[in-house]
Formats: sequence, structure tokens, C-alpha cells
Amino acid sequence: MTPRNLPTRLRTSLLGLAAGLLLGSLAHAQADKEIIVAFANAKSGWLEAYDTPARRAAMIRIDEINAAGGLLGRKIKVIETDTKTDRAQSAKAGLEALDKGADLLVVSCDYDFGAPAALEAQKRGKVSFFLCAEDIKAGIQGVGKNSFSSSVLGAVQGGIMAEWAYRKRKVRDAYVLLDTSIEYNKGICTGFDWMAPQLEGLKVLGRDNFKNNDASIAAQISRIKALPKEPDAIMLCSVIPGAASAVRQLRAAGINSLILNGAAVDGSYWLDSVPGLSNFVVPVQGSIYGDDPNPKVEEFNKAFEKRYGARPSSTYVYPGYSLIEVWAKAVERSKSTDAEPVTAELEKMRNEPTLFGPRTFTKEIHHQNQARMLISEIKAGKPGIVDEWTLSKPVPLPVLLKR
Repeated sequence: MTPRNLPTRLRTSLLGLAAGLLLGSLAHAQADKEIIVAFANAKSGWLEAYDTPARRAAMIRIDEINAAGGLLGRKIKVIETDTKTDRAQSAKAGLEALDKGADLLVVSCDYDFGAPAALEAQKRGKVSFFLCAEDIKAGIQGVGKNSFSSSVLGAVQGGIMAEWAYRKRKVRDAYVLLDTSIEYNKGICTGFDWMAPQLEGLKVLGRDNFKNNDASIAAQISRIKALPKEPDAIMLCSVIPGAASAVRQLRAAGINSLILNGAAVDGSYWLDSVPGLSNFVVPVQGSIYGDDPNPKVEEFNKAFEKRYGARPSSTYVYPGYSLIEVWAKAVERSKSTDAEPVTAELEKMRNEPTLFGPRTFTKEIHHQNQARMLISEIKAGKPGIVDEWTLSKPVPLPVLLKR
């Protein structure tokens, strides 16, 4: 008999069986299809020092997810492209990763160097995460609706420094030194300048600018020393190497004020340039020194060391792990890797638990603008955690945008 001559009931059954086998095969193929997470990051140039550690932390979380069965029953496959700390190459690296089928594109820490790749993801309708960007533009305001960062905005760091120093160290006057080289530095000072007027009796005695590659800040130091009294604190908004140079010059000039800065100078790698440094404080997302109040952070530090041969060098390792945590949760909850449902789930997160503190995203802000941070202080050349602090209120969006 030919299939056409088969009895109707039998023919219907066979067709149903064939359809079921086809659907089963398609479902099995979909389950077997890997989810692709692509990293378009710097593997050379100055930004490599930030990108590589954070990418390695992300890899630890990805391997944990795969070991537990993957996402949506699918394993995560990683591909990597190199931006070479170059803006033009960032866009090329992003396109290369997207052409290979990236479901998530993870871009460089710095907004200026990560944005070209993130913009390509936005054009393709894909979710992008900055490894550790702390500028508001690394989100809706600069890239688009599918761009995120799990790190803490520079303005929040500056606000925390103002509030913590006022409440815990009785700082009542301060001098602001802004390194105008990159947006991150401006963000720190923006947060400090926003919070300071809200603290009764806290006065800003003066402010100065400098560039990260300035050989000398002698003129700025002269103006500080000309004040009627040494300020209780100096809000230094800068990054290495300029920050280390500025600190060395301030202490050499006999200025012993409490120096506040952002998380970008976390770590002991630069302290040989300022022997015996004390009275220097920064906010961090987790402790690399073995004294984090959450013992699971130290477990992570040891796992990182076992895998890569050295402990994390700064707090900027941690956002790489956190971004994979929150993205994976959004994928599981939306049952999809598509940008629209994943973005919608991310925007529902309010104080979402992660290994390095709660994370919140909204339809207006795809960053952390009120996060809990640990307070790290350098005493006699040795850093350690002395406190923790959550900003009393979120930094408003107009403040974040006005600079």
C-alpha cells in the first residue's frame, strides 16, 4: 500500500507521530543550542588592567552556572574579542562578537571605550553589560534601553565619601581636587558636591582642577596651604597614576588631611609610591584583603586565586561576577535570551541579592545609584575594611546628567 491508500485513521496516526517526532527534534535541538556570552574587552593597553580581572570573575560565575546545568537547560559558550583599549577597535570587536551569534555582549569597564561595542549591540537588539563602568551614560542615557552596568556609579561613591566622613570622622570642611581627564573622576566629585550641602555645617573651602598626567600640582598645593587652616579632608577625584602622584605630593608638602577618593584606587599595587601612607579612605564593593564581613566573598577570592594564580587586585574584579548573576536571573525568569524580555526582568529588580551586595535596576537607571559599599582605609601603608555605608538617598537622575 502507498501512504495515500492507507486507511484514514492509520494515516492520521502516522502523520501525528511524524509531527510529534519533528517537534521533539526541534525542541531537543533548541535545548542543545548553546547560549553565547561574548566579551569585547581590552587584552592590551591600560584598560586591560581593569577588563581582564573583571572578565575572569565573570568566567567563574559562568562556569558555576554551566556546572549546575546551564541556563534554560542550555550551556553557556564564551567567545572573546580584543578591543586593544581603542575606541575604533571596540566597535569592530563588538561587531565580530555579534556576528558570531552573541546573546549577551559584555563590554569594557570604561564608558568611552566600551560604548562603541555596546552601541553595536543596541543596533542588533541585544543586551550589553559594561564590566564595571560607573558613568550614567553606560546605560539608557548614553547607549540605549538594553545597556546595563552592575557597578556603582561614581557619583554614589563621592556621595558616600561625603556622608561617611561627615558622620564618622566629623569632617566639617573639605577641599576638592578634580582630575578632569575622564568622566569617572567628574562623577565622584559630582556626588560629593551634591551631598556636601545637605550635611549641616560642612563647608567646601576651595576647589582646583588638574590633569592625570600633570607632573606637578604645586600650584594647587600652595592654595591649600594658604588656607587659614588645613582642611579636615581633601576630596581627591582621580585615578592611578595621577592619583598616586597627587597623594605623594600632598603628603610631601606636609598636608595630613584625611584624603577621600573613589574605588578606582582600591588595591595595594600603587602604595610603594607613597610609603607609610595613612588617613586615606575609599569605598569598595568587596574586600580583596580577606576581611570582608561576608565570608563568601573570601571564598570567591580563594577560588579566583586557585584558578588564576593570584588574588583579586582590586574591587573592580567583582562587578564581572555580579553582572553574570543578575543577567542569568533575568534569563531564567523571562525564559528567554531575547533583549526585550530580559531587559524587562532586569528592570524589575529591587535590591536583588548578589554575592557583592544588592542590585537595583529601573526603567530610568540601569546602574546602581544607592548601593551598600564597604569603607577601606589605608593605615601605615596597609589597607583594610573599617566600616560599611549605604548612601542615605539615591543620587537623582538630574544630578547624574547635569555635568
